[in-house]
Amino acid sequence: MRTTLDIDAELIEKVVKTTGARSKKRAIEIAMKEFLRSKRRKELSDLVGHYEEFELTLKDLKKMRKDP
Repeated sequence: MRTTLDIDAELIEKVVKTTGARSKKRAIEIAMKEFLRSKRRKELSDLVGHYEEFELTLKDLKKMRKDP
């Protein structure tokens, strides 16, 4: 999908360097995936803190890791 965005040049260069990506597009994709992964970890952490018994199996956790 083509999208035009006005992103701070300094910020995008930091993301490119940090990710080691060869293109700005790839750097943004990596950053977005990492952001979503981080949010899922936070959600999972919040769930664990609210339930006495944590009933997810290793298989469930691996599936959650792979799902976007």
